[in-house]
Amino acid sequence: MSKAYGSMTSEELLTLKEDLEKRYGAEKALGLKLDMSRGKPGPDQLALSLPMFGGLMPDSDFSTESGVDCRNYGALEGIPECRELFSRIVQVSPDQILVGGNSSLNLMYDAIARAMTNGVLGGEKPWAFVEGRKFLCPSPGYDRHFAITEFFGFDLVTIPMTPTGPDMDMVEDYVNNDPLVKGIWCVPKYSNPQGITYSDDTVRRFAGLKPAAPDFRIFWDDAYAVHDVYDDHPDHLISLMTECRKLGSENMCYIFGSTSKITFPSSGVAVFASSADNIKFVKKQMAVQTIGPDKINQLRHYRYFRDIDGIHAHMKKQAAVLRPRFDTVLSKLDSELSGLGIADWNKPSGGYFVAVRLTNGTAKRTVALCKEAGVALTPAGAVFPYGKDPDDSWIRIAPTFPSVDELSKAMDLFCLCAKLAAIDKLLGE
Repeated sequence: MSKAYGSMTSEELLTLKEDLEKRYGAEKALGLKLDMSRGKPGPDQLALSLPMFGGLMPDSDFSTESGVDCRNYGALEGIPECRELFSRIVQVSPDQILVGGNSSLNLMYDAIARAMTNGVLGGEKPWAFVEGRKFLCPSPGYDRHFAITEFFGFDLVTIPMTPTGPDMDMVEDYVNNDPLVKGIWCVPKYSNPQGITYSDDTVRRFAGLKPAAPDFRIFWDDAYAVHDVYDDHPDHLISLMTECRKLGSENMCYIFGSTSKITFPSSGVAVFASSADNIKFVKKQMAVQTIGPDKINQLRHYRYFRDIDGIHAHMKKQAAVLRPRFDTVLSKLDSELSGLGIADWNKPSGGYFVAVRLTNGTAKRTVALCKEAGVALTPAGAVFPYGKDPDDSWIRIAPTFPSVDELSKAMDLFCLCAKLAAIDKLLGE
């Protein structure tokens, strides 16, 4: 069994460091150029969706079953077939969903922007006129979420993540007592980056919030709703909308999703779902912005999948591609870092990331060492508001894009760098 670094003498640490530095020099000499900085689908994942392009040809019928000509203007809310299809993913009624372009992040940005200029249903004034407005940010979390609300001038409030989701005692205290809190970011299933799925109790506590601000909104980014990597034991997330409906709090829900990591990130389909009243309110605002989304792409997706069973069958193929990558990451962490007392990590059942918590004060150093040897990681601190990890400890690993062989080499280097950074920290103390 490996000896914990914290129990070693300075002499033992120095001897170990000398050996690790020799190995690090050999790794640098390999000239690696690997990128694990973002959660990008790999080429083999993208190839799975290529048959979709055979669904529409120049002589195809471009009309939906309801008679919408997808080549023309209109259908602001998206084609009915897609609304039905994707309502099954985000667990809402089809009439409570809008289907848009390729980016759910774009829909989230637009939702914040509209709230800034014109407010939300039930609000007293546009958010831009609320001094000291706040947004809650469960952390570790998704950096692009935080960037949107930072861009619009919100004070970002860090909410610690627990094994069952955000610290709900803290969430309830902020939301129920502070009218300046206008929203919270959530990735409820296989969270980015830890892979945590919110417990039933957590979802029900979200539904039971009693906001001090009448225009408070839960930004529920269900990005990984069908992304079960280990599909023999998938996580289950109950429906926020169903729980809110029981309590009459549906207007709090802003639910988002997309096919970015199902088909093609650059030409997928994104969705926004909410209460019927919210959809009516938002649709009126959107009508000023656009005459309609890319309905040809929506039709292409519908004809490829047809129904939720088609999506699940496709995602089993995706899982078969991703499992060896997740297995590689987790097995390397187990074999190289277990028992050393310098790292811990979750073993997610799905999603796109593995998050590693290192010895406090070593994440930036680990990322820098990896970069110097040719492996790019997400910047240390990125999973916290303003890019500032107070403990300098969390690193997000994105295993999807490299090949399994490349990933194995990258993880060898990552573990080596984490060891070096930890030893330097201990010797410095």
